Amino acid sequence: MDRLRVLTWHVHGSYLYYLVHAPHDFYLPVRPDRAAGYGGRTGVHQWPDNVHEVPVDEVRDLALDCILFQSRPHYLKDQYEILSGVQRRLPRVYLEHDPPREHPTDTHHPVDDPSVLLVHVTHFNQLMWDSGRTPTRVIEHGVVIPEGIRYSGDLARGIVVINGLHWRGRRLGADIFTSMRRRIPLDLVGMEAEQLGGLGEVPHDQLPAFEARYRFFCNPIRYTSLGLAVCEAMMVGMPIVGLATTEMVTAVENGVSGFLHTDAARLIEGMRELLEDPELARRMGSAARDYARERFSIERFSHDWDQALRLVAGGT
Repeated sequence: MDRLRVLTWHVHGSYLYYLVHAPHDFYLPVRPDRAAGYGGRTGVHQWPDNVHEVPVDEVRDLALDCILFQSRPHYLKDQYEILSGVQRRLPRVYLEHDPPREHPTDTHHPVDDPSVLLVHVTHFNQLMWDSGRTPTRVIEHGVVIPEGIRYSGDLARGIVVINGLHWRGRRLGADIFTSMRRRIPLDLVGMEAEQLGGLGEVPHDQLPAFEARYRFFCNPIRYTSLGLAVCEAMMVGMPIVGLATTEMVTAVENGVSGFLHTDAARLIEGMRELLEDPELARRMGSAARDYARERFSIERFSHDWDQALRLVAGGT
């Protein structure tokens, strides 16, 4: 089968950057105001040539092979406004980025259609959603970092990478981060990090080199999908400290590639160990990197997406 022509939206910039490593052409609808989901090739990423912007009022004229939804508004509302009737009958995939918010186990996914493939990014997410009649598949994250980036850990501090933490609250662990920071030297980076005394946003392509100086990566998040930032930090070779919830428990081996626990006090003890013992941090970081290279390679990720898209476009 030739390269597929896939329409999708710009919902999660970093994920989209990795997604377009798949060997297909991706078309992004854009609005003049670059509203949410319609930003096209915006952001700090170096978008490859297989990513194409399309003015929203010209989407109906596109010859496409597949529609890839990534959010409820685009699936429930926008498709009826910007797609033609023929396009709405094309093979469809819904990429679900998160676990359910309304109730962790009893929430019905908004897609309930046996003709749509629902792709989850972690097995935990697939486990928690009630997907009804919709067939599902898991495609785990794949990431890549610039060549030559190596962990040093010379800076005896931890780093936290979360966007908008000040307004995302308990679910993303704002209270845990604030409490930990009173006891452990932690720097917060990400969009609007300044609101919590953080350092601000670091461009995505510069983040691996920036964080490689830090002794460890701290993830205070209670309940969300496995963050790309965690996978990227592991690929750099950083030890990971985080809560033993969601998919984190399968990504980080406690005492080997980092420290996991549901007791934040135990995590503080682990962070102190890493600050006092740089050699321990290097060993754990090396284990994290080896594991990430095997599980979160961009080659495996691209292959999985290629298979899923071809499966759907082939009508199976």
